[in-house]
Amino acid sequence: MSLTRVRRPRRFLVCEPRHFAVRYAINPWMHPDSPVDVDLAQEQWRSLIDAYRAHGHTVESVEPAPDLPDMVFAANSAVVVGGRVFGSLFHAPERRPESVHYDTWFKTAGYEVYRPESVCEGEGDLVWTGRYLLAGTGFRTTREAHHEVQEFFGRPVISLTLVDPHFYHLDTALFVLDDDNVAYYPEAFSPGSREVLAGLFPDAVLATRADALTFGLNSVSDGRHVFIAPQAEALAARLGEHGYLPVPVDLSELHKAGGGIKCCTQEIRS
Repeated sequence: MSLTRVRRPRRFLVCEPRHFAVRYAINPWMHPDSPVDVDLAQEQWRSLIDAYRAHGHTVESVEPAPDLPDMVFAANSAVVVGGRVFGSLFHAPERRPESVHYDTWFKTAGYEVYRPESVCEGEGDLVWTGRYLLAGTGFRTTREAHHEVQEFFGRPVISLTLVDPHFYHLDTALFVLDDDNVAYYPEAFSPGSREVLAGLFPDAVLATRADALTFGLNSVSDGRHVFIAPQAEALAARLGEHGYLPVPVDLSELHKAGGGIKCCTQEIRS
């Protein structure tokens, strides 16, 4: 296995957590009675944006809406492959209005946006590998949406079933390292899905539950650098052994809503 890794410049869409809060509970991480430090959330988020730009990536931003505290989690808004935008239909009614703001941004930027008929939460459950889409289901995005995605993009879609509510989105249990490999936590998936992943990615970097619970798998890789939660020390060490360069970015305040680095990052693939 070659340890020479190549960075590829990326284009990201993000949303400032100006109105971040935990007002409701739609995943095991959210506790509305716990205090949230909005200033700290913004400071941590800006450190992520600075890290992306320092490593040569383009970052664009959607204006946050005051009544949508989870709008910071831009990845859930859509999946973009080949300049085509497949939008979102959120499972939780509280989040459904977010789609309007993201759709408007994409349309203003010149994209057509497909509106799904089935529940689908963007890159939260749809992970592009460069050849096909890995598609999560079990808690949010439905299998019917997987069929819609395949028909829209004309690319193979591989369904994977999530079984642990702490890993309610695929992007909390798996992320793409480069065109050939991924990192994931096996026990987040059903037995059949684990077999599928083992067959597709025999050299995958496997994470422990402790890695996953620190949002270590909610990471973003440019093929060389991996922007990762600093709490996931063991996973970062394994990535280093495989030739990747971990870039620690602490978004611990945003973890209170069940999101991390990848949740805050929508990739626009032209």
